[in-house]
Amino acid sequence: MVESCTFVVFGATGNLSRNKLLPAFYHLESAQRLPDKMAIVGVALQEWNTEYWRQQVAQDIQLKARGDLNREILARLLQRLHYFQGDFTVVETHQHLKAYLEKESQIFPSNIVFYMSIRPADFGVVANNLGAIGLNLERDGWRRLVVEKPFGYDLVSAEMLEVQLHRYFRERQIFRIDHYLGKEMIQNVLVFRFANVLFEPLWNRNYIDHIQITHAETAGIEGRAGFYEGTGALRDMIQSHLLQMLTLVAMEPPPNMDPESLRDEKVKVLKSIRPISVSTVRSYAFRAQYVSGSIGSNKVVGYLNEEGVASNSTTETYAALKLYIDNWRWRHIPFYLRTGKRMATTASHISIRFKEVPQQLFRRTPIHRLEPNWLLLGVQPNECLRIELQTKEVGLEMRTHTTGLDAASCGQEEAKLDAYEILLLDVIKGDNSLFLRDDEVRWAWQVIDPILRAWATEREFIPSYNAGSWGPSETGRLFDCDDQHWRNTL
Repeated sequence: MVESCTFVVFGATGNLSRNKLLPAFYHLESAQRLPDKMAIVGVALQEWNTEYWRQQVAQDIQLKARGDLNREILARLLQRLHYFQGDFTVVETHQHLKAYLEKESQIFPSNIVFYMSIRPADFGVVANNLGAIGLNLERDGWRRLVVEKPFGYDLVSAEMLEVQLHRYFRERQIFRIDHYLGKEMIQNVLVFRFANVLFEPLWNRNYIDHIQITHAETAGIEGRAGFYEGTGALRDMIQSHLLQMLTLVAMEPPPNMDPESLRDEKVKVLKSIRPISVSTVRSYAFRAQYVSGSIGSNKVVGYLNEEGVASNSTTETYAALKLYIDNWRWRHIPFYLRTGKRMATTASHISIRFKEVPQQLFRRTPIHRLEPNWLLLGVQPNECLRIELQTKEVGLEMRTHTTGLDAASCGQEEAKLDAYEILLLDVIKGDNSLFLRDDEVRWAWQVIDPILRAWATEREFIPSYNAGSWGPSETGRLFDCDDQHWRNTL
């Protein structure tokens, strides 16, 4: 049984809360998954009251709800909402918040989740303020602290953040949320690998040629120049989302599915990634920046012409990486990761190419070359699992064509769970399987840090690619073999 709790959201009037968290709570309310007495307390600087906040949330959910809005469900959710005005960067606000929660104890359960939907610069400040007045202590119920990415901007800042978080909170109380891990297909990778005996014998260096992990977006920086100029594609996507996808694809079977066993295996993968030295970055990483082009029928400006972007900026909007995992299973098998803004389409997928057959039996037939087998996992927007095999064409001659074997869900447009619905419910249940552990964050930064340091010294020039394309052609130099190429679609 899920225990009731008080869910405190710092930054309750911000975009994340309005567009993701509150709509997720609505859908959990609709599914009857929220504890009966659970309360949600929004903390923000705006001088609002509870009634006005409820009105704003109702308007937001009308726009974000899947399907037809259910007024009865919305009313039930709104009754859970309570607004607390204050500056969460000062300790006095937390003192008043503590007094408020204790005074209204019949409304607010003693178990508390603190969700930091705030600027990364304030994570440590809020954690220290909570600890300074004892809101971290579990005397009358459990306490959980939810931290949104990014977890630092490089290895040093990530380690500093961990020191701040652990000053008052124990590791088991900290939930570092990466919403990608809540996506259905990402979780399905584990089921696909470990619930089917068919693929595990093939899941190694003997049969797999290489693995690609792609996240492409048609969107630009969407007016977030202040954030993106200090972040870039490598930090924003590869260090977090794409490396997490890599660990799930490459990990060994855990002894069981408890959170620590699962996260232990993910950390082993990150620890096994071959280190990249600053001097060899050019052989393993590539960056670029979009210039003007067309997305569909719409003309779009280049990155340097986006509002708030410096005219001489070398911030990358495209990043590609080649990694090797030096363990028994994956020795010498390249993993290619790439992400980009203003790409030809919006899609995330994992593409696994198998090696060619060891003997060319058909050389005296019209078959000149056999295409390799692929295993394709679509993550978004369409969740899909597809296997590509070679079969004979109908006819008198020996010719082949590629046949795709699709999972039953491929191409269906049924309503999907949002990742935040899954992850918020896991926080309430205390299941941290899909959340990052402190050593996991540290090892991920160790993979990326040499690349960041090398690129920081290259401020005069950055390659470009046209908006609406699949990125720069020069990125092909990362491939080990001439017959390897980016797989752009499923």
